Amino acid sequence: MATEFSHEANQSPATAERRAEILANPGFGDYFSDHMVTIDWEGDYKTGGTWYDARVHPYGPLTLDPASAVFHYGQEIFEGVKGYRHADGSVWTFRPEKNAERFANSAHRLSLPELPAELFVESLRELVKADEAWVPTGDGEAFYFRPFMIATEAYLGVRPAKHVQYHVIGSPAGNYFGTPEPVDIWLSTTYARAGEGGTGAAKCGGNYAASMIAQIEGEKHGCKQVIFKDPHRGDAIEELGGMNVFFIFGKENKIVTPELTGTILEGVTRSSLIQLAKDRGMTVEERAITLTEWREGVANGDITEIFACGTAAVVAPIGKLKAEDFEIPAPTEHFGEISKSLREELVGIQTGVVEDRHGWMTRLI
Repeated sequence: MATEFSHEANQSPATAERRAEILANPGFGDYFSDHMVTIDWEGDYKTGGTWYDARVHPYGPLTLDPASAVFHYGQEIFEGVKGYRHADGSVWTFRPEKNAERFANSAHRLSLPELPAELFVESLRELVKADEAWVPTGDGEAFYFRPFMIATEAYLGVRPAKHVQYHVIGSPAGNYFGTPEPVDIWLSTTYARAGEGGTGAAKCGGNYAASMIAQIEGEKHGCKQVIFKDPHRGDAIEELGGMNVFFIFGKENKIVTPELTGTILEGVTRSSLIQLAKDRGMTVEERAITLTEWREGVANGDITEIFACGTAAVVAPIGKLKAEDFEIPAPTEHFGEISKSLREELVGIQTGVVEDRHGWMTRLI
């Protein structure tokens, strides 16, 4: 049975003029639509519980007890999903069932209740129905959904919370990195993003908080992003702070990305690009790639393009790799031909101008 959502209209929404001003230059994560979704859960993590009181209501501050478990033990997870305006005015989203699956896996790892996949997708639909006017129409723009789950029980004992809230907020989004030209990245040798047996495969705030100190370090060296090493495999690299990484070996028509080991986030964009590369007849390898292979591959011309990927950025070309005592030059000074083509195909599918051969798109309204 479908969940019924109650609706409370925002009595003080943004004016049409203010919304138009925002949509003219939305940025990323700077502005939020007029409404949000909330669903409550109560129960016991071991024996089960119930989701109830699904509602769409005005966007605004949350009222939480200072003893809420989320503030003390980090019981929190989130997702990132985009809604795309198609030429006929409809709004679609990309592989939401994969986000729902990852959200459930993250919940399991953080001892939070799993939200049913159909309720996850319906929550996106309910929000965009209320705030359709906030979905931008510009090239490369989208409506960014941020679903998140927090432990709200006021209890200082260390155990899974018995009261939890699920929320979805929305934000009009422009291009994450602006003009897609190669971005220099910093190699973190002091800090690790995640450890074996830890939460690296979960999309939880602690992973991102832990990466920020390395991000600051990278910015001091003129880099916009940071890449982390695998702490257990010598000079093998893993991923960026919030994105997966790919290496293109142009002469061999091959694409390589670090394999999923439990310390790397299983990106929806990552898996989609792997499929698109296979569709083109490219060899795809999911395996360890070392700094030595990176350095030598760029030097001898085997590695012709490098890019990062994620929901927010889609595909972002990587330029130089900088470290404390060495630097690896960019394989190309511009957006590589294959990287750019993969990005255009993926964005084309998302925006409805390229055939969706894999049935990845879901219509919201």
